[in-house]
Amino acid sequence: MQKIIPEKLQKGDKIMIVAPSTGLKLISAECRARAEERFGQMGLSLVFAPNTKDENWNELGTGSVEQRATDIMTAFKDKSVKAIFTVLGGFNSNQILSHLDYDVIRQNPKIICGFSDITAVLAAIQAKTGLEVYYGPHYSSIGMKLGCEYTLDYLQKILFSDEPINVKPSAEWSDDPWYINQDERTFIPNEGYWILHEGNAEGTIVGGNLCTFNLLLGTDMRPAFEPDTILMIEDDAESYPAAFDRNLQALCHQPDFKNVKGLVIGRFQKGSKLDRKMLEFIINNKPELKNIPVLANVDYGHTTPIITIPLGGYAVMKDGKLTLQK
Repeated sequence: MQKIIPEKLQKGDKIMIVAPSTGLKLISAECRARAEERFGQMGLSLVFAPNTKDENWNELGTGSVEQRATDIMTAFKDKSVKAIFTVLGGFNSNQILSHLDYDVIRQNPKIICGFSDITAVLAAIQAKTGLEVYYGPHYSSIGMKLGCEYTLDYLQKILFSDEPINVKPSAEWSDDPWYINQDERTFIPNEGYWILHEGNAEGTIVGGNLCTFNLLLGTDMRPAFEPDTILMIEDDAESYPAAFDRNLQALCHQPDFKNVKGLVIGRFQKGSKLDRKMLEFIINNKPELKNIPVLANVDYGHTTPIITIPLGGYAVMKDGKLTLQK
């Protein structure tokens, strides 16, 4: 499929907020105000999709399938909207995938950014249209009071510029539930990347949240591992070692996994119990990974801060370093 690269952002652009998974009601007034201020500092103005409002909140904390799908299509159809940001992750964005019009999305390419459960939407769009999509902060993430500078820096580098990005480890990181208390945070010095397998590789980026990505296995909404793929995955605190091991193995069993030339893994939350020793055991226990470079503890996933990854873009793994480009 022909690759489509959306236009980069410029100051003065308008972005639309949508809620494909958890609804807007969960986001505090403080977080909303700070997110609007931060986007404003980037020169961007915010609008909300018609159904992205507090009252669209059902027993699962979301709007209806129709409301959520309609908002995404509204954002893509609106010529004045230059980028789409998701409110938050959650558990059920995969419900809406068959209700999106991928022909319309292909004809109206633009930036769409989010992470975690939003992997389902991003992967489906990438697979069905060839559009480069962005695994990065939510609207709510931009409302984080402390520890957001690195996240904002890499967001702007990826979404405003065409230059290759040499991704450097953050100075420190946090696994606090920041959305509960914005002022009491604990930051940990970052030990840098874990080089689990040495080697160099480059190729097209595929991936996202592992357990969500695997919901698409066996469908036409799972991006193919085309020749020279760099797989970039992460998972949250619910991904204890055995769960991560079998979810990763499910990908290794895919017929096109032979095209994966490098593996990059985002930082794990403390609750996952996936430290370096355990991760090395899992990786070294998979013959499918024996001859490819593996880099872990990279700044993306469910800890703070995170980079923005161009899914469908290009990654270079060289000498234990990572470069991203469109």
